[in-house]
Amino acid sequence: MRYLFSSESVTEGHPDKICDQISDTILDHLLSQDPFSRVAAEVVVNTGLVLITGEITTKAIVNYVDIAREKIAEIGYVDAENGFAANSCSVLVALDEQSPDIAQGVNTAQEARTNLSEAELDRIGAGDQGIMFGYACNETPELMPLPISLSHRMARKLAAVRKTEQLPYLRPDGKTQVTVIYEDGRPVGIDTILISTQHTPAIGDITDEKAIQERIKADLWDSVVQPVFADLAVKPDDHTRFLVNPTGKFVIGGPQGDSGLTGRKIIVDTYGGYSRHGGGAFSGKDPTKVDRSAAYMARYIAKNIVAAGLAEKCEIQFSYAIGVARPVSLFVDTFGTGKISSDRLLELVKDHFELRPAGIIQTFGLRNLPGERGGRFYQDVAAYGHFGRSDLDLPWEQTDKATLLKTSA
Repeated sequence: MRYLFSSESVTEGHPDKICDQISDTILDHLLSQDPFSRVAAEVVVNTGLVLITGEITTKAIVNYVDIAREKIAEIGYVDAENGFAANSCSVLVALDEQSPDIAQGVNTAQEARTNLSEAELDRIGAGDQGIMFGYACNETPELMPLPISLSHRMARKLAAVRKTEQLPYLRPDGKTQVTVIYEDGRPVGIDTILISTQHTPAIGDITDEKAIQERIKADLWDSVVQPVFADLAVKPDDHTRFLVNPTGKFVIGGPQGDSGLTGRKIIVDTYGGYSRHGGGAFSGKDPTKVDRSAAYMARYIAKNIVAAGLAEKCEIQFSYAIGVARPVSLFVDTFGTGKISSDRLLELVKDHFELRPAGIIQTFGLRNLPGERGGRFYQDVAAYGHFGRSDLDLPWEQTDKATLLKTSA
């Protein structure tokens, strides 16, 4: 059977991604000072405006306005002519403390300790109800679906050639999309590559819109597409469509062109639509929120199952109830590619992985990670995906349980 599948990514200058990054930068700052901060930071951006809202309970003292401005400048919004700039936008802060009704489901006198006992792990419940999915497949070395892997690669490269001024006329906002051709469930070719990138009104002395778009298309093919596909077996060919700024131009972008909101790119953050999604966003949430921490564990489990050779594709689902430590349900699906039964895989998951929220935090060290990379951690996964990040040393991307699973199976 032959079919097409598409996934998209966005650059760090996309309005929604600006919000995700500010939310997670706030989280990094708070956890660096107070590892037991409860954080649900939401950000909204529009023309000339940043609104920081949500619920935060912490002993940390931070300047939210400075955090937002510094992140916006790092992303590349430093020129007021772009319609949005770090030093000229208004930053409003409207934060409350976490509701005590929610907090009591997670609170415990033992929470501040490390190496919690079994009884203590059972007493720290999930911060909310919900369902979470994790996925892995053997289409790429990082065990991610090829369409989202390619889309992220191109989005990161698009940002890189802007920041190094290899293509100095580019602006921060951009989107990528790749359509992969599949035959019998395996990727065999590239049907369409789409890049939409914000740019200056003129490129040097080129002012004609058609000539500008032709120049951008040629430059992106040479500087973005070809380097991304250089080391890959599946490449574009003479039949691949290459679309660039299909409306004709993309000068007005970023928050001036569209409002942004934390948590509105959940498919970009995960598997590009190739796997199911529970609906919960990640950014701005401390690790007591299972929307984030349990989704990381689900990816870790699925990746180790595939790395162990027990399946070519694997999807994990958890569900939790607020205030209850152990998952309400656990489901494993290998889509007919499993080398052992799903019942046996389920037993292996229960035997070898920690599924309680406090245990997940303890397994990955999720409260201590902001101290790494100069106080950065969560903000670095807030753009270009939380999974399959070979450029970052993420604990849930390790395959250290693969040998154990293979031996036990």
